[in-house]
Amino acid sequence: MTTAENANVGIVGAGVMGFAMANNLRAAGFQVFGYDPAKAAKDRLHDIGGIVVGSPREVAERCRTILFSLPSAEALVDSVGGETGVASALARETVVIECSTLPLDVKRSAFDVLAASDKIMLDCPLSGTGAQAAQKDLVVFGSGDAGAFDRSLPVMAGMSRVQRYVGVFGNGSIMKYIANLLVTIHNVAAAEALVLGMKAGLPPAMLYDTLADSAGTSRMFQVRGPLMRDAQYDAATATIRTHLKDLEIINGFASGLQCPTPLFAAAAQAYYARAAQGFEMQDTASVCAVMEGMAGLVRGDAVDNRRHHQAVVT
Repeated sequence: MTTAENANVGIVGAGVMGFAMANNLRAAGFQVFGYDPAKAAKDRLHDIGGIVVGSPREVAERCRTILFSLPSAEALVDSVGGETGVASALARETVVIECSTLPLDVKRSAFDVLAASDKIMLDCPLSGTGAQAAQKDLVVFGSGDAGAFDRSLPVMAGMSRVQRYVGVFGNGSIMKYIANLLVTIHNVAAAEALVLGMKAGLPPAMLYDTLADSAGTSRMFQVRGPLMRDAQYDAATATIRTHLKDLEIINGFASGLQCPTPLFAAAAQAYYARAAQGFEMQDTASVCAVMEGMAGLVRGDAVDNRRHHQAVVT
């Protein structure tokens, strides 16, 4: 059950992640007030019973707690400090839960703008894909004002599986950068393993079913392995384009600390290669296609070639 204080929740940004959060919040009993400039996003919100409003400021006038799920630093700047941004709302002590993966300096600037208008911003990136978000299988990396985090827990619990408080503002983003570094590497590692197996003549389904239950599995193997197995990349829940943005953020963060990340740097090349091939709107699982090309593998040929080789040897 929701409390009267938290009955209304705002959403600014209703793309894949934002819509999934809104849908789960509606299922949890919250009334969702949402804003997104895209008509398709507005229609999706309306279809699940959300109330679509005309600006972030209008969201802030209706809701004490607002979730941001935004595609870019520019979108955050506009949603916070623009002419119709949240900072211009008359409401005070509004809590903005910023869930996007963005450069930390941009988030800190937005924090300052909101603080000047007596509003609180939490830095709370999410770990999970769009498909996981739809199933409420997200982990919140929460940071900022501890009291505001505690007050916002019912909202976060309505759209996520786990809520972790990791300390002062900004720690959430740092944790997300580290998590996405692992995602980047594990995703390519899953593709490399499947391609080696296919090159050796083993069927993709056999490889996935066996390895997913082995000591060598990973969450990325389990989540993206089925897409690699079936070579189905067009219904993306996390696109190559979006991941390239994340790669640049992580690389800049690590460089600023003079911290070497050799595995991350090597894995990143597969994502750049897929974008260069013209498939930046495909799911990040499509790095498997890059690895297949490097191996000279034509899907379906490996098993036939293996059988032919065995027949000749016999």
